[in-house]
Amino acid sequence: MWEISQGFSAVWQPEMASTSPELSGPLTYAIGAAAISLFSPWISPDSAVRIPFIAGLLFTLIATWYAIYFLAKNPHAQPVVFAFGGEAKPEDYAKSIADAGLLALIACLGMALPSHETTPLSMQLCMTALLFCAAAMVRTHLLLAILLLDLSLVLLTLSGAPFLALMLGIGIAYLVVKQAQVRFEHLGLLICGCLGVIALATWGNLWQWKLITLSEVSTQWKGLLRLLLWFTWPAWPLAAWTLWTWRNQWREHIWQQHLVLPVFIYFVVLIASITTKNPERTLLLSLPALACLAAFALPTLKRSVAALIDWFTLLFFTGGAVIVWVVWISLQTGWPAQPAINVIRLVPGYVSEFNWLQTVVALIMTAVWCKLILWRLGRNPRFIWKSLVLPASGALLCWVLLMTLWMPLLNYARSYQPLAMQVKAWVHEPHCVYSLGLNRAQIAGLSFHANLKMVDYEKNKSATTCEWLIANPATLQKTPATLDTASWKKFRVIRRPADKREDIVMYQRTASKTNE
Repeated sequence: MWEISQGFSAVWQPEMASTSPELSGPLTYAIGAAAISLFSPWISPDSAVRIPFIAGLLFTLIATWYAIYFLAKNPHAQPVVFAFGGEAKPEDYAKSIADAGLLALIACLGMALPSHETTPLSMQLCMTALLFCAAAMVRTHLLLAILLLDLSLVLLTLSGAPFLALMLGIGIAYLVVKQAQVRFEHLGLLICGCLGVIALATWGNLWQWKLITLSEVSTQWKGLLRLLLWFTWPAWPLAAWTLWTWRNQWREHIWQQHLVLPVFIYFVVLIASITTKNPERTLLLSLPALACLAAFALPTLKRSVAALIDWFTLLFFTGGAVIVWVVWISLQTGWPAQPAINVIRLVPGYVSEFNWLQTVVALIMTAVWCKLILWRLGRNPRFIWKSLVLPASGALLCWVLLMTLWMPLLNYARSYQPLAMQVKAWVHEPHCVYSLGLNRAQIAGLSFHANLKMVDYEKNKSATTCEWLIANPATLQKTPATLDTASWKKFRVIRRPADKREDIVMYQRTASKTNE
């Protein structure tokens, strides 16, 4: 996105030092580059680029709420009418279920990191939520729902997931056909949307297959099982309870009831995640549908099960918050000493910082967490979503503490800025720097933090002349003949402070070759 905003790369086929991105999705990179160009005069580029993705995450939450709301208004999803009245009104019941689903989505552990990244995955999550919402609106707002379905399919394709968009589009079209009010022109619009996905992906060369073989799936099934257990917690046990308690409904009204759509979306995304190289990335797209299933479990959830969820959540997130606070206090005061010693050993060179604003925010969030615990343990009116308050607020608490108290530490450990600053101190302001065997993260870190124009050595050594070259030692060991030692002199080996296994080698062009 930085390269595009500076005019060094094309929008439709973005590159960084002649290296294409790991995840395709031209729409995402174009939006990020536009945000950098638009907001950079007032804030830093790395902060500006996050603005559209923050908005996308908020849109995901809103779209998920409305999707669950429209499904909960389905007559088959409503509670049984009592003989003498007193049951919840359909509108109030649907809103309560939607609130519960939103809390379930926020509580999922898998939402913590991938949904906050500035990658095409965040945009795909946003578009999947829009598609889910549009499909849920079919029963009450047919034409608008179909138009939103077509729009979400196109945007999901441009976000780098054309095959997933096509599978979801075909499946949802089949479900829509079962609606009694569907006419031929509605079906034609849906077919045009699916054909548009194929045409757009083919024209833009967006079909990128990253599937794994059956043998790889069989060898990785234990890791996939562990991923499914923690990534979708606590939504998956509630979703399983929903399918069990509503099992009799599957025999009747299967095309009208509220479980078919989220189940279909979840299993399509699940199959896609199992067959790809990065299952944790794709599995994120299933969380809105899984949160919907989890919400419908709450009306029939036993009190003992709800209490078990509360106590587990209380111990888990309170323990996590205590760890964050203890490590932060140790770094600030030196007591207790061992946590600070462990941090310095893992991240050598780190100097602790104190920020009043971040500390105040962390204190407020911790106080809110304590207040919510007292509220949950007290005798309060029984809301349907009451059992999901602690999981959602606990996940939010730990995320806020990490993003405030541990932010400087995480920046130093995960960022390439310390490495880039070491390189910058030696190369100063060159017009270009060759890269040889560097990965995408290293190229991005050096390009942005050190403001270096990185050029791929193997592809551009005859077209450009750079004084400096930065190489990956492993690449040089595998193919030593790649680099002409007569033209380049080894200058220095630099290690990334937070990773003892990550080194780069700096080379400087020899004087004789420079004069030529």
